[in-house]
Amino acid sequence: MSNSLAGQTIEDARRALATQLRAMAIESPELDARLLLGAVLRLDLTGMMTAATRRLTAFEAARLNSFTQRRIGGEPVARLLGVKEFWGLPLQLSPATLVPRPDTETVVEAALDILRADAAADRACRIADLGTGSGAILLALLHELPQAIGIGTDISLMALQTARANAAQLGLATRAYFAAGDFAAALAGGFDLIVSNPPYIRTADIDTLAAEVREHDPHRALDGGEDGLAAYRRILRQVTPLLMPGGALVVEIGQHQSDDVGDLASAAGLVRCGPPRTDLAGIPRAAAFRRLPR
Repeated sequence: MSNSLAGQTIEDARRALATQLRAMAIESPELDARLLLGAVLRLDLTGMMTAATRRLTAFEAARLNSFTQRRIGGEPVARLLGVKEFWGLPLQLSPATLVPRPDTETVVEAALDILRADAAADRACRIADLGTGSGAILLALLHELPQAIGIGTDISLMALQTARANAAQLGLATRAYFAAGDFAAALAGGFDLIVSNPPYIRTADIDTLAAEVREHDPHRALDGGEDGLAAYRRILRQVTPLLMPGGALVVEIGQHQSDDVGDLASAAGLVRCGPPRTDLAGIPRAAAFRRLPR
């Protein structure tokens, strides 16, 4: 492919790449072609449109071919580019972090609804993000809540390094702190909000996941143990005393886990805040719980 694209215009190369990806049953061939070509050329959509008649050099064509073969091999575009947008924010990735997914934005939405209903959005509320990974949830919340401060925890030092870099890049480093630890084990109390997207895939189901997830996301961030609930058990043993009276916990949940996670939360002394928020597919995805006021 590299030889065939060398000398082609940017627009012709984009069309040819989209056709090739479509023929290989890639789910979003047009978008992927634009993103891969833009990464090679270091141009955004407007730049590619403006330079549509410029011809690719042999070096650019070869690099595009390398990206294309990796994409056809199942590597996600976000992994190829090293960056993924979440809540409108560009986030760097590393091998220790999940690729943030649109479904996880339901956690941000649910958390913001709770804080705004409590009028906490306009004060210096304290937030903890357990298993922060790239920092996606925490940084999205801090972006929306200019008075808030937060801390993200992760057991992976590489993930924490990635999250710190994202906080700095987004101008949030003065309000975002990070600590190594197993979920909330290293934290002291006084949080208005605790959020988490913990591993919740049953161990036996990991081999059935899409190759983009199974082969490229860190298994430690996916594997929720035999029943998928191991991380929730650990979190719920830790968080109740860390929440302020009336404080809330919002967690991402997997399909068919709403009742089980609700039972674990109830046993930990928390009460559910309404029905779970559903994702775009209508699947319950974000469950919210509250520590009752004294």
